[in-house]
Amino acid sequence: MLTPDSIFSFNELKGMASDFANFSYEHLSHLSVGRIGEYWTKLWLTLAGLETYYNDVDDRGIDFVVRLDDSKHIDVQVKTIRAGTGYVFVSKHTWGNTLRANLYLALVILRNNQSPSLYLIPSTAWLAPNELLRDREYRKELGQTSKPEWGVNVSQRNMPLLEAYSVEHFIQSMKGS
Repeated sequence: MLTPDSIFSFNELKGMASDFANFSYEHLSHLSVGRIGEYWTKLWLTLAGLETYYNDVDDRGIDFVVRLDDSKHIDVQVKTIRAGTGYVFVSKHTWGNTLRANLYLALVILRNNQSPSLYLIPSTAWLAPNELLRDREYRKELGQTSKPEWGVNVSQRNMPLLEAYSVEHFIQSMKGS
């Protein structure tokens, strides 16, 4: 349960991350980038007073579970990209072709010389796709071979839409519930 005493202020956490001024993510492997995203997400949520639990087998698109209180939890899939990469997605099959209130995509964006940016997008947000959130059904009869997916179109133009899902907004909403 989130309480005002258990939460670092956002400015305190951002201040702790100010030592990224000379840091680059370019040399890291794809797996290292993904691992950083998972650790960064868990760090933020833990500092907010939430309990996180790893999923031993990632066969359903869930990297870890977050306990909100004694009766509520959310499942989290983390996707991490370097700045300049424009699209991430989850196959619909991976999420069981189901959007639900307690399933979230954590998007971590790594920018050189900055601390990572974290966004938590509820899967139900894809019920109303827009320029940021894409719902793609690929059709084999048209020669399309990709599996259906829910995606995030990360671009400068879409950053105002993405800001609505910032970790700060997520934590504030959890404090209110």
